[in-house]
Amino acid sequence: MVYPLGKRVWIALCIVTLAVTACNNNDQPAVETSSAKNNADTLLPLPVADRNNHIALLDKSPMDVVYFPEEYPKLKMMGTLNAPPLFRVFYSRPQRNGRSIFGSVIRYGEPWRLGANEATEIEFFSDVRIQDVKVPKGRYIMYCIPQPEEWTIVFNSDLYSWGLKFNKEKDIFKFTLPVIHENASIEAFTIESQTAKDGANLWIGWDHSKVALPVSINR
Repeated sequence: MVYPLGKRVWIALCIVTLAVTACNNNDQPAVETSSAKNNADTLLPLPVADRNNHIALLDKSPMDVVYFPEEYPKLKMMGTLNAPPLFRVFYSRPQRNGRSIFGSVIRYGEPWRLGANEATEIEFFSDVRIQDVKVPKGRYIMYCIPQPEEWTIVFNSDLYSWGLKFNKEKDIFKFTLPVIHENASIEAFTIESQTAKDGANLWIGWDHSKVALPVSINR
């Protein structure tokens, strides 16, 4: 083979050409295979522009909050109320999804977190009375021991806990409530407040069962 510029010069030019070609190829975006795309969509179903932002997926049991008076933050914003609320509850809301809940998903006689994820938490903004027991203002974990005809609601002081992973030696108050059986099923686990004669009822319900915890202003 004849090398017009000399063999060494020719080889050098070939090396430079290959290096430039490789650099240009590296600058091009990688081709995403259908398999890679499907895996990415399964793990993080977000627009492509957001996939590097480490945005968490939506929880299957979203967190919610209930106040008494109901809609307290809106009433405060409108200037209707100036005093603190009586209480508020932070909890997560699992869905029934066609399951039979009590006696199956939730076993009778065993502790239940009253929701999902973090321990359900109730905060009282003043001293209250529940079943003639004075409960001082403050924050408490709230969980339940259900039975077919009654639930025992327990307040515990071991805050910032996950589910039932807390110190049960810090149980403070226990209240036993009769179960109300509903014909219509409650799809999402629900806690809500309702005005009562001396304060409020805190309703707790799921599937075909619910209870009412009476909370009155301590006098």
